[in-house]
Order: sequence, then C-alpha cells, then structure tokens
Amino acid sequence: MKNQPISRRSAFQLAGAAAVATPFAAATAEEKKVSLATDDVILFQGDSITDAGRDKARKVKNDSRALGRGYPFPIASYLLAKYPSLGLQIHNRGISGNKVPDLDKRWQADCLELKPAVLSILIGVNDIWHKLNGRYDGTPEDYRDGFTALLERTREALPDTTFVVCEPFALRCGAVKDNWFPEFDVRKGYAKEVATKAGAIWVPFQEKFDEAIAAGTEPAYWAGDGVHPTHAGHGLMAKTWLETVGL
Repeated sequence: MKNQPISRRSAFQLAGAAAVATPFAAATAEEKKVSLATDDVILFQGDSITDAGRDKARKVKNDSRALGRGYPFPIASYLLAKYPSLGLQIHNRGISGNKVPDLDKRWQADCLELKPAVLSILIGVNDIWHKLNGRYDGTPEDYRDGFTALLERTREALPDTTFVVCEPFALRCGAVKDNWFPEFDVRKGYAKEVATKAGAIWVPFQEKFDEAIAAGTEPAYWAGDGVHPTHAGHGLMAKTWLETVGL
C-alpha cells in the first residue's frame, strides 16, 4: 500500500492535470498515487498476448487456469501474496485475435459489468497484423479514434477506475518484417496519445524490450515470432507492469 493514499477520483484528476501540463506524456505511478482497497477488481484486457491460453469457460477470480500462462498470472500471484488481507479479485479477459473493434463489441460484459478498480489494456498488434494479412482494413486513425472512444465510454461508466494502457510492441524477428514499419510506430504513438488523453498510466513494453535486446539478447529470446512472448518475455512484461503501476 502507498503512503498517504488518496481516492481514485482525486488520483484521476491529478493525472489529468499532469497530462495537460505535459502534452503526450502519460501519467506515472507516482502521479496517479495508485492504491488498492478491499475487494478491488483488477482486470486485464487485450488480445492473444494477454489471453495466453487461458480457459475462457472459467470466469473465476484469481484462478490459474482463468488467468492463463502469460504476464497477468505472475502479476496476480505477486499482488495476491503482497495484499492477502484485501480480498483482491483479479481477472483476465484477453481474447486471441482481438482488435479495438472486438473489445468494443464485448465491453459491457467483459469490462463494465466487472467494475474494475484497475483496468489494464494491451491492444494494437492485431490491428496492423490483420491489416497486413488482408483480414482487416482499419487505419492507424481508426485505431486511435476507436481506442479513445472505448476509454471515454469506460470513464463515463466507471469514473473512479484507474486506467493502465500498455504499449503495443513488435520485435524484429519471426512474423515481424520491414513492412510493419513505419506504420506500427505510428500506431504506438497513437496508443500513447490515447493513454495521455485518458489520464492513464503508460506501461512502456516496447521500450523495455528494446533495452533488453540492446543489452545483448536476441529478439526471439523475448518473443519467438516477434509478437507472442516467451516465458522470459512474459516475465519481463510482468516486472515492467508492476514497477510502472507501482503496486
């Protein structure tokens, strides 16, 4: 628990003020003053990276099969061990193949009705991957506008929820070829813009993967196909998420 906790509404207002003062700089954990309360719901949303083979039939809090084998599992394990008295309710609702429009279609049941205190979203890689495969025609601006609308809808319904927007990432190996760029970088920039506008905490996954690769490991060590993390990749994501969110 943080010292001198403040309400989530006040934290959101502080983050919004910080975003206005520093355009396109998403809120940090210190600005947000993240804290947890009894029975808080923490929800992870996204595509296959978040899904990570979870059992979708098991909509059970804190359940290993329902959380999947990706980064939400070690995050949940750590938080449940750190805050045993809070009765946290941690859920994973990522679905493989999802894009922003797919989140929008299932948002009422898979987000709003769960009333998360902390909502973490990683979305964006399929929005370009499916386009390159000829299965989708959404532009970077469609991604930005759809994501913005989704968070505005969420804020209206859940004014006290802390938003955590995770940076989409692609490592140059496997399925990730030169034709992903520079459009993928544009989409990443839009993701950060959306996070800032929403007063969200920004989790810099691409930045941390880039740092790890620059330190001497091959991209495939972290994500064999350039998109789906290995165990090491999920571990780095969990570490980055916890450090950035400050829980």
